[in-house]
Amino acid sequence: MEEILGRHLSSDETVHHRNGVRDDNRPRNLELCIPPQPTGVRVQDAVEWAREILRRYEGLDVTSRNAPDRR
Repeated sequence: MEEILGRHLSSDETVHHRNGVRDDNRPRNLELCIPPQPTGVRVQDAVEWAREILRRYEGLDVTSRNAPDRR
């Protein structure tokens, strides 16, 4: 996933293997995951969190099921 992103994963990011096989690191099998906002979050905080997510991932297509197989 770090190769796909071109950077190290952030501490709040995890990688999910769609087929459950943890050593199958083909790009189309990987999915980047981030934690959701907790319940009861203030609207102002949720908006700022959404802006941060948009800044962080703008232009990335890391969940494309049509990603090339680089394995």
